[in-house]
Amino acid sequence: MAKEKVVLAYSGGLDTTAIIPWLKETYDFDVVCVCIDVGQESELDGLEERAKYSGAEKLYILDVVDEFCEEYIMPGVKANCVYENKYLLGTSFARPLIAKKLVEIARKEGATTICHGATGKGNDQVRFELNIKALAPDIRVIATWRQPEWTMQSREDEIEYCKAHGIDLPFDASSSYSRDRNLWHISHEGLELEDPSKEPNWEHLLVLGTYPEKAPDEAEYVTLSFEKGIPTAVNGQKMKVADVIRTLNKLGGKHGVGIVDIVENRVVGMKSRGVYETPGGTILMEAHMQLEELILDRDTLAYKKLIADKLADMIYEGKWFCPLREALCAFVDSTQERVTGDVKFKLYKGNIIKAGTTSPYSLYSEELASFTTGDLYDHKDAEGFIKLFGLPMRVRAMLDQEREKK
Repeated sequence: MAKEKVVLAYSGGLDTTAIIPWLKETYDFDVVCVCIDVGQESELDGLEERAKYSGAEKLYILDVVDEFCEEYIMPGVKANCVYENKYLLGTSFARPLIAKKLVEIARKEGATTICHGATGKGNDQVRFELNIKALAPDIRVIATWRQPEWTMQSREDEIEYCKAHGIDLPFDASSSYSRDRNLWHISHEGLELEDPSKEPNWEHLLVLGTYPEKAPDEAEYVTLSFEKGIPTAVNGQKMKVADVIRTLNKLGGKHGVGIVDIVENRVVGMKSRGVYETPGGTILMEAHMQLEELILDRDTLAYKKLIADKLADMIYEGKWFCPLREALCAFVDSTQERVTGDVKFKLYKGNIIKAGTTSPYSLYSEELASFTTGDLYDHKDAEGFIKLFGLPMRVRAMLDQEREKK
């Protein structure tokens, strides 16, 4: 009789390597590993050999970078989604796509269960499991760190477990930051970051760029082109979204752009401190907002800010595959029909400085905005407007005066 299959979200790191024999030993599963490439640039050579050496029946390596950029990152960019004023949702964007691919492979393999190695304190367990439930409510989910049979509590424990099962792999127990990387960002947690009173060890910490103090002393001009809210070219060179982000990552990293130190509120209720590097994403979001302020009318821009906050919360919480997220993104898409144009800026020591924005759909009128009186606007017209606009305040003050006299 064939064994049940489990699909394991596999990174090739120590945690998921230890999980393979644990799943076989604890549940007598056949383990199918799935590594989702969302642009983390991890070394994939030898990953299949490592997975099978650890006891996996099969390994899938899926390159979904373009899908990640176009169908998950871009809806967030078009909405200007930022969680708690700072976090550009790097990990949050990737989790629903990873969950989707895990479900697809589980269906293909006839697996009854999906397993992930996210801890019981983090956001990722929520994101993975909500999205899996939304796509495949019949599939069982095993979160190893929440299982009573999982007794390993440290890297040392995992290394010893692997050795006991004849798995000799090139991992050690040396301390390091806990990191998550994809094309959009890299996050850092652990070590000195666990104490909010301590400054990050920038020399040891940064991966994608340099700290602003050590960035070049000369500014660099960049022009980013958009069509309907989507970036299409950097400095006049046409390219797909993934390559735009790659190019901006290099430029932003060089100039110390997009480094954020934040204490955020996790979904599970605790505060956590982390450092995020999002050089290209920070530039892209800022350029998009600069273009929108030239094109969108006041009411749409104001309402869109409300939508952005709600959408950012939903993405952070793992509610991607739900009707409200789809409806909010549909609204955002409708606002992007005219978000086309060029945004010029210069990068200098962590700053993104405006250097000119143009669009065929600009609502800016120099004739209206100038101090010179023109045919479209007479300064004297403002008098009646102010009287009517301020009428409620004036009436309240007049009635208060009358009451005071009495």
